[in-house]
Amino acid sequence: MKKIILTGGGTAGHVTPNLALIPSLQERGYEIQYIGSYQGIEKKLIEDAGIPYHGISSGKLRRYFDLKNFSDPFRVLKGYGEALKVMKTYRPDVVFSKGGFVAVPVVLAAKHYRIPVIIHESDMTPGLANKICIPSAEKVCCNFPETLKYLPKEKAVLTGSPIRRELLEGDRLSGLRYAGLSANRPVILVIGGSLGSVTVNTAVRSILPKLLSGYQVIHICGKGNVDQGLTGTPGYVQYEYVDAPLKDLFAAADLIISRAGANSICEILALRKPNVLIPLSAAASRGDQILNAKSFEKQGFSTVLEEESLTGEALYQAVVSTDRNRSQFISAMEQSQLSNAVDTIVSLIESCSAD
Repeated sequence: MKKIILTGGGTAGHVTPNLALIPSLQERGYEIQYIGSYQGIEKKLIEDAGIPYHGISSGKLRRYFDLKNFSDPFRVLKGYGEALKVMKTYRPDVVFSKGGFVAVPVVLAAKHYRIPVIIHESDMTPGLANKICIPSAEKVCCNFPETLKYLPKEKAVLTGSPIRRELLEGDRLSGLRYAGLSANRPVILVIGGSLGSVTVNTAVRSILPKLLSGYQVIHICGKGNVDQGLTGTPGYVQYEYVDAPLKDLFAAADLIISRAGANSICEILALRKPNVLIPLSAAASRGDQILNAKSFEKQGFSTVLEEESLTGEALYQAVVSTDRNRSQFISAMEQSQLSNAVDTIVSLIESCSAD
């Protein structure tokens, strides 16, 4: 039986693409194990999927001064030693890395044992962890055409992001029943990211009466961000977080308001949902969401509203304009070649593990 180690962690975005690959890898006869951090978000997600999990030490590599810069290299070295032990014991045929700093010692350990590595970069430009790992990789997968110029030509493959099968199997009526909404009025789904977004939440709620005059709103607002004063408002439902029913809420949505994390927007693309993207500002991130959103806007997939320009009225106008031109957005998304990432990446894995 062929063996593969998956790695990646730190945020849900470094884990969910790995989860999307697991069913296809199992169908092709792979035995799968996972290496992540001791107690990161990836640990529960992977163990819940029934995949053997190895926790290793992980340190963050920073471009700025921080006292932890003096201690974290030792955590990385410890993680490298732990990853070497897993590689030696398990002897995988191939490693697939979704990135995050926990992946660095894993990729370097694979290189030590001459195990082929495939990396996936979600954002427009490679993050520091993947920049360190790219020289050790056989192939580097990416989501955006613009990313190819930042990668070694002989390694770069435009694949898109792996999407969980279940997201494509949602049922509109089940979603409406779950949310207690009507089938006779269009639905806006608001997603603020895995931790929610106070800025997006505030903008949506500031125009809620106007939105509810023409739409119903499902608002996934993040932990601790439910506004109890709005509970029971007809046509408006709030959730801190949604797990299994999310596929049905996606199916119920006619339009989506979202941040511009790479995995989230690739899911929206795969579902062919007209959308308004509000990327995290450069002040709150390294600017990757802004680049992601601009790429989707350029390809005709999205309306983009930058956070610096975000007001309730600007958001309302963006929603109305996007809805009015929904057929154009859907047509552009239907022409995208990036909706079969799982098969493309698994084929790359098979090719590397056969060498």
